[in-house]
Amino acid sequence: MTHETRSGPGESTGPVETIETDTGTARITWRTAREPRLLLAVSHGAGGGIEARDLKALAAELPAHGVTVALVEQPWRVAGKKLAPAPRTLDAGWRGIWPALAERGLPVISGGRSAGARVACRTAAELGAAAVLALSFPLHPPGKPEKSRADELLGAGVPVLVVQGGNDPFGRPAEFPAGDGYELAEVPYADHGFAVPKRAEVGQDEAVKRVTDAVVRWTGMLDA
Repeated sequence: MTHETRSGPGESTGPVETIETDTGTARITWRTAREPRLLLAVSHGAGGGIEARDLKALAAELPAHGVTVALVEQPWRVAGKKLAPAPRTLDAGWRGIWPALAERGLPVISGGRSAGARVACRTAAELGAAAVLALSFPLHPPGKPEKSRADELLGAGVPVLVVQGGNDPFGRPAEFPAGDGYELAEVPYADHGFAVPKRAEVGQDEAVKRVTDAVVRWTGMLDA
């Protein structure tokens, strides 16, 4: 493992850890709480990186609530590839970074947005995750509700919070199946990236705040 620091526009510099996995080099950007009680490891989707608005907001907000955040970049993203690999390869990359998370000695919430949320659900039980945070869970491909991925969500085996945009083409909140073990928080008017149209009654800042508020409340309950 190697350590370095880096920063981007509008971001504070944070410790960065590179980890060798069976599928290549992964990278973790840490945002550490002063008195951590939980660790949230959260990864990006297939179409973007850790600069996503919800991931940045969570990394900024959660440490003040006792939750250390690990922003995880999968090996394919670190390598500069434009297309995500097959699910089994994504899962292998996630398994490879887990020891670096577990060594912190905190309960680990396995999280991700979109494809990253699917990875978190598929691997939660085997890795011993305390819970799963699924941001913009892609319940089905756009326009193809018959190709449901509900089994991944319902099969996580640990408590799950889904935070979903009200207008997400990959699955609107009303499309989600009934089932025990998961909770769903809706962000009104938001799409798959939690963007809201200008005409919406909820502004963009408020939409992102809905995401962070839901996660802060949920992580507080996990610690109860």
